[in-house]
Amino acid sequence: MTILRGERVLLRPGRPEDTDALIRIRNEPEVAWRWGFEDIEEEVGEQFIGVEDGLVIEVGGGVVGAIQYHEEEEPMYRHAGMDIFLSTSHHGKGLGTEATRVLARYLIEERGHHRLTIDPAADNVAAIRTYEKVGFRRVGIMRKYERGTDGTWHDGLLMDMLAEEFSP
Repeated sequence: MTILRGERVLLRPGRPEDTDALIRIRNEPEVAWRWGFEDIEEEVGEQFIGVEDGLVIEVGGGVVGAIQYHEEEEPMYRHAGMDIFLSTSHHGKGLGTEATRVLARYLIEERGHHRLTIDPAADNVAAIRTYEKVGFRRVGIMRKYERGTDGTWHDGLLMDMLAEEFSP
């Protein structure tokens, strides 16, 4: 299983004992607004516990969030995408930027991807700013891309980054 280290963050496979912390973070109103309120326990178990592509973000020995990636293996379209959530008590400290940068480096240098994608909500200014710091660029608005927790459709922003645009 992959363990990735940054200056302050450790990205590692989730363990069963991380479940409660991840559920607590996912239930924070600001996190749940972006990630949804339904099936949180099931999602955490399937996407972040004991899987290769879902990693816990640890800072100072404590769980502060999670980051995941997916890979398109079809040779003509090969690329990777990622997504992240972080406890609101750790927002604004550069930890999301560092975790995104650490995972991007791994996907480019170790997994051999030439292109990465990420798709924040179009109104998630803080997330967009974070991804731009790493090297992601705005590609375009995906209209009515995801159903929000309020039941209405919301726009998403497709962002991508080529390996040569990565800001280590």
